This record gives sequence, C-alpha cells and structure tokens, in this order.
Amino acid sequence: MREERAKRAAPPAALLRVSNRAKKLCVIGDPVEHSKSPLIQNAMIEALGLDYLYLCQPVPRGACARWLECAQFAGYAGFNATMPHKQELLPLMDALDGDASLFGAVNTVCLRDGKAYGYNTDGEGFIRALAAEGIFPAGMSVLLLGAGGAAKAVALKLAQQGARRVFVSNRTEEKARQLCAQDPLGRLYPAGFDRESLRALAAGTDLVVNCTSLGMEGTRGQFEDFSFLGALPQDAAVVDLIYAPAETELLRQAARRGHKAVNGMGLLIQQAVLSLEHFTGIQIDPVCVQGAVEAALKAG
Repeated sequence: MREERAKRAAPPAALLRVSNRAKKLCVIGDPVEHSKSPLIQNAMIEALGLDYLYLCQPVPRGACARWLECAQFAGYAGFNATMPHKQELLPLMDALDGDASLFGAVNTVCLRDGKAYGYNTDGEGFIRALAAEGIFPAGMSVLLLGAGGAAKAVALKLAQQGARRVFVSNRTEEKARQLCAQDPLGRLYPAGFDRESLRALAAGTDLVVNCTSLGMEGTRGQFEDFSFLGALPQDAAVVDLIYAPAETELLRQAARRGHKAVNGMGLLIQQAVLSLEHFTGIQIDPVCVQGAVEAALKAG
C-alpha cells in the first residue's frame, strides 16, 4: 500500500531530470490550468534533450505588465500567452514580428538582455501543418468557418500566402465583415453561415477550414447541416482546427464523401515547435517530436 501511494505521488519523470541551470519557460493565461502547453513543451524538451523546464503560470487579466517584470527578474527565457493576454501584451513588447503586428496578438514572448520580443506562431503553424499534408494555399479559393481569434490568424495568413480569395463565413456576418476589413491585401470576403450560403460557396472551394468550436470534445455545439460538403469539388480538402476528438463529425462526413480530411493536431504541434524554436534559437524537425507529443497528450 505504501509503495502504491509513492507511485501515485511521484512527480513526472521529466521533472526529476531538471538541472539547477535549467532555463524556465511557461504559459500564462486567465484561466490557464487547462492548458496542454506544459505537456506538449516538456515532451518536446525531453525528446530533444534540452535543459529547459516549462511551467503553467496563472496571470490575472490586466496584470501582464507586472508579470513581465516578475518574469525578467526571475530569469525566465520566455513564455507563451493564451486568452485574455494576447492583445494586452502588444504594447509591452520591445519588438514584434510581422505576424504579431498583422494579427494584433502575441502568443510567444522571448526575454533576452532585458528586452521582450513578441511573436505569433498561429498563422505560420497553420501553414506548416498544411504543407505537411501536401496542401499549399497559393491560388486557392478558401471557405473559412468562424470569425474569432483563430479564424483571424488563419484567414490573414492564407491571404498573405497567396490564397486567391478567402470567404469568412460566420453566423454573425458583421463580425466576419470586421475581420475582412483588417486584410491589407483585399482577399477576404464576408459571408453568411446559412445552408444556402455554404452550399453556394462550397461549389467553388478548394479548401474548407473550420475555425469554430462546433464538434469539439466537451462542447454541445454541432453543425446543423453537412449538405454543403456535397457541393465541394472532389479534390477539395477539409481541415478542422479541432484535435479532440481526432475525427470530428465534419471530418467524418468529409472523408465519407472522398475528401482529404485533416484535424488540428498538426497545427497544435507546429505552433508549439515554432515557439520552442524562438525560445531556444535551434531548428526543430516536427517529425522528431510528434510521437512524444502525441504520447504525452494521450497519457495526460
């Protein structure tokens, strides 16, 4: 019984191998305890043999400036940020990369020589995940479902990467119009989310991207109708940013109709890899860490 208790109380093996010189990383948010980032990042760190430790740090809304001072004083190498801090961090950075400026959001901060450098890995992570599946958006017509923060990063990055046009379909069309108005290239177009609109748009679509939470594990929301998939050209691909479950009903319905169906696991790994590359300054082959990440997520 005593041995069994000891096993249950034992910390993860990765923590036992941390040296006193390990560089600290973390994810901040409010709330943040649900974040998978520590699982993912520590799995990659262990797989690569890096001397880093990735933690979870709750930071209340409005306290980013105070946290930044604390992180620099405590010697953090950097941190990731989730809601509601992505916009709050923008004016606190000493420098921003192009995507952080374009999206108006920071999700990765590197701390070097007393300065804070802000990045956003969502858009590039999405493009890398597409490329890994043999999907290249240049010249494509895209039907993008949703108009939230994830949709904004994906839509603007698709336009930047040469997509011919991106229809942003949202139940509240005004929100779609607001997103499209932020596109400097003029390739984003607002659209409705009703059955007729989706079917009409699908007929000329090369790629469908779901950026909504419909079909996500633990939520009740689901697509009311999948008939628009029947209007897609046969070679069109369907991508869902959701990774849990691994196959949403949208992807199941798309696969049944013969379309390439891709979930959000690739994006999850690619954006995490990009963050770790920024933190460490080394290039990482996602293939080398994918197995470790998937195993960690399954166990966690």
